[in-house]
Amino acid sequence: MILKHVLLFIFTFLYIFYDNWVQTPSCDVVPSSNNQEIENEQMDVNLNVMMVADLLLPGRDSRSGYLDLHFKDYYFTRFFQKSYELLKPDMLILLGDVSAQGAKLSQSKWSTVVQQFHSLLGPFLDLPYHVVPGDRDVGECDSLNEILVNKITRSFPGLDSAGCGAFDIGNVNFVSLNTVALLCENNELRFSVEKALERERVELQMDNEHTNNMMMESSGITIPRHDLNWRENDMSSGSGPVLLLHIPLHQTVDRVHDGTVENTLGIAEPFENRPLVGTGPYELLQTLPQNATEYIFHVLKPRIVFSAHTQTFSDRTHVDGTREIVVPAMSWDDGKDPAFVFVTFRKNGTSVIVSHCKLAGRSHVILYYISLFVVLLLTLRTSLRS
Repeated sequence: MILKHVLLFIFTFLYIFYDNWVQTPSCDVVPSSNNQEIENEQMDVNLNVMMVADLLLPGRDSRSGYLDLHFKDYYFTRFFQKSYELLKPDMLILLGDVSAQGAKLSQSKWSTVVQQFHSLLGPFLDLPYHVVPGDRDVGECDSLNEILVNKITRSFPGLDSAGCGAFDIGNVNFVSLNTVALLCENNELRFSVEKALERERVELQMDNEHTNNMMMESSGITIPRHDLNWRENDMSSGSGPVLLLHIPLHQTVDRVHDGTVENTLGIAEPFENRPLVGTGPYELLQTLPQNATEYIFHVLKPRIVFSAHTQTFSDRTHVDGTREIVVPAMSWDDGKDPAFVFVTFRKNGTSVIVSHCKLAGRSHVILYYISLFVVLLLTLRTSLRS
């Protein structure tokens, strides 16, 4: 009888421990170069955003194993619920690769992936959310077309026909780009993304000009009339929007969160020699080419950049001082532990606090489930004997 009570106690303890720890994210603030935003706690929070990447959902009618179709669904549904309760975000952003093989799926099978995505989000569906197209969602250059991108744009809000988006929430301006198309030299979608960039440049220039005029008028300064040359961008670095991408930008200087700096001496790595990521049909270049990166910086002057695709976290600083956070994968694929990024934008309009949040890995979760099952069997066996 004593053994039975002991086993029941162990089972209850393991269950509570699993429910309150295994599915709860552990978040650590990632220091920036000056740590200003961490030290100044007096500044009010304007916007909390949870950023997730690479869910790689198989779809409920796929041929994936039981673990992916049921156990993984249950685990990540509970995770989103716990994260919502703990972090209280104002918005969710997914930086690409909703599906493991979205570009290959028929419309009906893609619909099951979208349904699975919505069921995972749970309470997040009541918040604003934005999805950036990933390479697994829309495919590689040889198959990338408007039909595949439209499948994404019809399923998720805030995207134009090229798979790009722009929106404001709080006092923060966001721009998202279909960076997969920017890898494709002669693809029509690449030209559509470049047009979207030019439109955003015009709007940013107009906003900047309007703000400068208002400041000059308030100071009693006469404003001369002149024609603006939209090809010239006189905005300062870091004054543009928060940039959301799936494929990371080209890097010449990397700054990681422990403060160390790796310098490649500013020598641009040849585009054709860049390492590949993934296997099978998804062997895309790990970063955008240098010319595309320079073009984006010139047009948008981003305040901060968030990207994904590499499936691991990194905190990088570009040569002009722009910070780029690469969001890790929220997936069990390739033996990686799931993780995400939580971002707090301060009301002063410049400070950004980035937290790297980690979850228990698949092996840990399976171990806890096995432990629960074994203790439950022992408890039942003891009960039957008594």
